[in-house]
Amino acid sequence: MNMESALLPVDEVAAAVDGFLAASPATRAWDVETAFDWSLADAGRLTEGQRSAVQFVTLIEDHLPGYFDVYHRHFPVDDTVDRTTFIHNRELYHFTVRWALEEDTHARALARYQEAAGIADRGSLRAELAVEGQQPFDLPYDHPVQFFAYALVQEKATQMYYQHLRDVVDEPILASVLGRLSRDEARHFSFMADVVGRYLRVQGDATVEPIRDVIANFRMPLADTMRGYWRWALKIADVASYDHTEAYEHLVKVIDRTVDARSDRLDELVRFIGECNALA
Repeated sequence: MNMESALLPVDEVAAAVDGFLAASPATRAWDVETAFDWSLADAGRLTEGQRSAVQFVTLIEDHLPGYFDVYHRHFPVDDTVDRTTFIHNRELYHFTVRWALEEDTHARALARYQEAAGIADRGSLRAELAVEGQQPFDLPYDHPVQFFAYALVQEKATQMYYQHLRDVVDEPILASVLGRLSRDEARHFSFMADVVGRYLRVQGDATVEPIRDVIANFRMPLADTMRGYWRWALKIADVASYDHTEAYEHLVKVIDRTVDARSDRLDELVRFIGECNALA
């Protein structure tokens, strides 16, 4: 099954996008310049581990151009696809551009915090971010549901980490930044969960192997390109008692609430996800 033939009906993806945008009105938006009093940012109130966590997540968030390019390449809105596929991808694009704006705001907020709090000066931080920013990023999937299942886990894991980190820091500005970020990530997760649920309802067992492959080979963004990623990731996980596999159970919840009568294949998928979580 190729990407185009496995797409959701356009009315399904449009309904998911409409739901996300309705839950994300302009009145709820925030901006880096006015949302926080940056003059109060103080890295002196952070532990060494917490400072390291801020630096780590800034690098991850700042790779937004690479993440956005994945959707542009795999869900193109140009003449390389047929008209039906274009219409589907154009509806999805309404989400991806809003999502990209919010994720880019996250990257800017974290970089601004580092500068304001005295963790890094702007020039050296730009250069540091460019080292990772120029690294390639791709999700080598061949079924569209995989892009949303991957993002479901990644967005939920990121949301949970920001919440956990916020709970342990004793620095009000950083806590406020992390609160804003976690609320955005929760909405992004909800969109991905909605889309995965629609794939489950429409395509049923055809989604099992693609989703299983996502979980079997899951890596958080930049895990395979950032030098020292795993050592750094373990360090920042200890700072906020975090394990990204905790997000797997939220995929199981999506399956549970979407499918009334699970097939044997879906039951096996749920067991497999549970085993991956337990092993981690």
